[in-house]
Amino acid sequence: MLTMKPEFVAQLERVLSSVEMLLPRAVKPVNWSTCYAANWRRHSFSGFLQAVRVTDTTSLHELLGVEKQKEIMISNTRQFLKGLPANNALLWGSRGTGKSSLVKALLNEYACEGLRVIQVEKEDLIYLSDIFSAVEGEPYRFILLCDDLTFEPGELTYKILKSALDGSVYSPPENVLIYVTSNRRHLLPEYESDNIGWKLVNGELQESEATEEKIALSDRFGLWVPFHVFTQDRYLEAVRLCVEREARTREVDIPWSEQLRLDAIQWSHDKKKRCGRTAYQFSKHWVGKYLLARQAA
Repeated sequence: MLTMKPEFVAQLERVLSSVEMLLPRAVKPVNWSTCYAANWRRHSFSGFLQAVRVTDTTSLHELLGVEKQKEIMISNTRQFLKGLPANNALLWGSRGTGKSSLVKALLNEYACEGLRVIQVEKEDLIYLSDIFSAVEGEPYRFILLCDDLTFEPGELTYKILKSALDGSVYSPPENVLIYVTSNRRHLLPEYESDNIGWKLVNGELQESEATEEKIALSDRFGLWVPFHVFTQDRYLEAVRLCVEREARTREVDIPWSEQLRLDAIQWSHDKKKRCGRTAYQFSKHWVGKYLLARQAA
């Protein structure tokens, strides 16, 4: 009987441990009948879909100041769910104006009709073909969500996403749409020098090559959906809704007051932003302060 030396056994164990660290961990396949969302988790040379519990309860009617955006995205998503032609969508605009919240609200609204969401980080777009293979043939409709996406010139994942939107080898199966949110309309930084090189061709002004390249990706989305900062009235309406929701969650009644209104306006001035996120953050501040004072009384 062959007996291995202890030092050889120890070395073999170290090698096996190192190899084991490179392998993806064993995970159960996502049960899409009970799971509505998943994240792609990178591991070593590959990755896997990890089920996540949806905790955001935002509904479509709670999103204020984005009526036109809701109309566009609801129609597109319903077309997709019915197996009808639908477009990949770029939701772009000022931060905190409801881009991501709208996608989450769509999931909350249509999960019962078979809608599912897979969130993918920019660095993991290189695994698009693996993700598509994992859900192709499933009896559900998937939104591949890249949230808060921006690129720097020359990034590899830029070209991969462009290829997927083009319908090349990376093109998604018929049960997958791509929704992207970004603060940048063209997903790339824009410089003053980009405007150099515009020229007249047959009497028409044509964009510079730099500008053409920057538009090349965003132009491949069928839908461009812009989001803008709120008017003060819209902002205060959002504050009222957020305060009511916070109060309802804690089973208390918090009356609307002139002081509340003035503090909400001041909060937006301090934040230099009127948007849904600012309204939500203020509501947390105000309700928490109100309840703390009531407990101390």
